[in-house]
Amino acid sequence: MTKGFPMAMPGQRIGLFGGSFDPAHEGHLRLTRTALQRFRLDRVWWLVTPGNPLKAHGPAPLDQRLAQAREVLRGDPRVVVTDLEARLGTRLTADTIGALVGLYPRVRFVWLMGSDNLVQFSQWERWQEIAQMVPIGVMARPGSRVAARFSKAATIMADRRLPEGQAGRLAEMTPPAWVMVNMPMSDASSSAIRAMREMAADGRG
Repeated sequence: MTKGFPMAMPGQRIGLFGGSFDPAHEGHLRLTRTALQRFRLDRVWWLVTPGNPLKAHGPAPLDQRLAQAREVLRGDPRVVVTDLEARLGTRLTADTIGALVGLYPRVRFVWLMGSDNLVQFSQWERWQEIAQMVPIGVMARPGSRVAARFSKAATIMADRRLPEGQAGRLAEMTPPAWVMVNMPMSDASSSAIRAMREMAADGRG
């Protein structure tokens, strides 16, 4: 395998969890651990993106976000923090997944997202191509369960949705396939954490 890329054995079930992680927090960790259990994954790779095309302002430096994400994980061996998008030179999720499927042809990848992301999934560039490449595991998050269930993407893919009770089979399914599972609720968000840090720096916290 190319230097700097994580190891993966043929047949392994690996969740791909992409985001700016600016900063990573307990909500990310809770989502990851829920995905490991509910989708019977062997590993989850955090894809810390160099930048998010849907966000107007750039994130903190990549090295800083990688280090902070590893600190949040506290050495959990099942989760790998990566800068794969920077190494691959990709910015769009469709390109990143396509490259990883090509590099790891015998690995069973699952794309992970919160239900808030499913609400806007149809706005992602080439979102239907993403759904054709890998199964999608969705974790319900506060305030977006109902909106996600009736979102444009969910409606279009309604006949490819697995019952929640079959979530453990997701990695085995031929895409398009997706499932939404409930998880312990957390109101933690990266934007709220950044706002609190800015207030503290300004002497308002």
